[in-house]
Amino acid sequence: MQKVLVVDDDKVLQQSVKQALEYHHFKVEVANNGKEAVSAVYRDKYDLVVMDVNMPEMDGLQALTEIKKHDSSIIVLILTAFSNVSDAVRAVKEGAFNYLEKPITSENLVALIKRALKARSMVETTAFSAPTLSLGSDGDDKFVGESNSMQKVFDIISKLAKVNTPVLIRGESGTGKELVAKAIHYNGPRKDNKFVAVNCGAISENLIESELFGHEKGAFTGADSRKIGKFQFADGGTLFLDEIGDISATMQVKLLRILQEKKFTPVGSNREISADVRIIAASHKPFEEMIKEGTFREDLFYRLNVLPVYLPPLRDRSSDIPHLISYYIKYFNTVHGLEVKGASPEALEVMKKYAWPGNIRELRNTIEHCFIMESSDQLTLSALPQKMRAEGAIHNDNENNDAPIDFKGIKDSVLDNDANELDSSYQFTFATQEEGVVSMDFQVAKDKFEKEFIIQALILNKGKINQTALNANIPKKTLLRKIEKYELNPKDFY
Repeated sequence: MQKVLVVDDDKVLQQSVKQALEYHHFKVEVANNGKEAVSAVYRDKYDLVVMDVNMPEMDGLQALTEIKKHDSSIIVLILTAFSNVSDAVRAVKEGAFNYLEKPITSENLVALIKRALKARSMVETTAFSAPTLSLGSDGDDKFVGESNSMQKVFDIISKLAKVNTPVLIRGESGTGKELVAKAIHYNGPRKDNKFVAVNCGAISENLIESELFGHEKGAFTGADSRKIGKFQFADGGTLFLDEIGDISATMQVKLLRILQEKKFTPVGSNREISADVRIIAASHKPFEEMIKEGTFREDLFYRLNVLPVYLPPLRDRSSDIPHLISYYIKYFNTVHGLEVKGASPEALEVMKKYAWPGNIRELRNTIEHCFIMESSDQLTLSALPQKMRAEGAIHNDNENNDAPIDFKGIKDSVLDNDANELDSSYQFTFATQEEGVVSMDFQVAKDKFEKEFIIQALILNKGKINQTALNANIPKKTLLRKIEKYELNPKDFY
């Protein structure tokens, strides 16, 4: 339940707002002026503050400044009389989310509060949702991104939301670039206008100009009618150009002109159209190398790269993985109507070791895969994709040194598990005896033991390399070397 502080010296209005919000299941406390509001915020944690401008002792603008200094994540909505709208506008520039003119209705107030909470949650969920947005209807989503790298991202998003400059978001596929763009838009001055996304890499080169700038009827074959482009459609809002590194040199010139002059010309037209659009671009491409190769314009890059946002890959913020897993378990419990309590220690360890080439998108899909495969109330190792289990087993393999064999695990994980499948008379002999002389050779014994161990492991796992490596606790690369050394053929054990 979100906690709201209502601040107004008008007791009638104060109680009216309090009752309206409590009806919509907010927990509400009140303060009579700005000074009391600041004290309350220092004393307790609030999700949102609804505050009047004109109050004794400390007015709303002064209180706003102090509240934001203490906790910039608190949402502040300003209530103002018509004659003080200029103060309310100034408050928005100082960090207030928005303002409402008196007299207010409970419907308008609640609608604005829900929109403000949703906008904030876009920032808070940047770490765990890609490529689309997944927000709880109750607005209870929390920060999932405790690593330093993600905290820096949150801080940059907060700064970019307050300005109107172009933005370049960089990061691998699946790291959540579109969500960052939405977070910037919906927390900024254009939040009430359109957010339009275009995947530049998914549109052919001969169509992208028409897609972005529109065209006149008859401009080219198939242009049966006039079409408005995305720049004109997004007027007043934000245009998100995903995979901007894929556009041609010609389109780069046209985009640079829009960034410089705020104008464009539709295909087949002689008229110029003004474009009041904020551009947020994204790509996984190495722009520095592309500039050296001459495939991306340096001047366009620097136009976009005013304050870049670098989204780290999941492998570089492994401390966030347990939190991400918990979030998605909670999410898919809701989606599928289940009550999975968490991941087993073994499954969690494998997921922490895994490299996650698909980043958060892959993690989300993995948890959903586990929900389909798992029949218990806990996500276990067996529910993970086979590739992930195998890679988790070899993660710590060292190319220069064989990993030690798990002697204790021989009995538990291989021999005793399916003892009925083995020859019960099997005995391992460490020494040989010729003419009464006992001969012992550690290396010979070690090689013999290794070979027999691997043979038995292959038998139990029907010659499957990944399964053998995982179940016998042998790094996969080590297993393959030993198979080659002892001239074994896994197919013989199917």
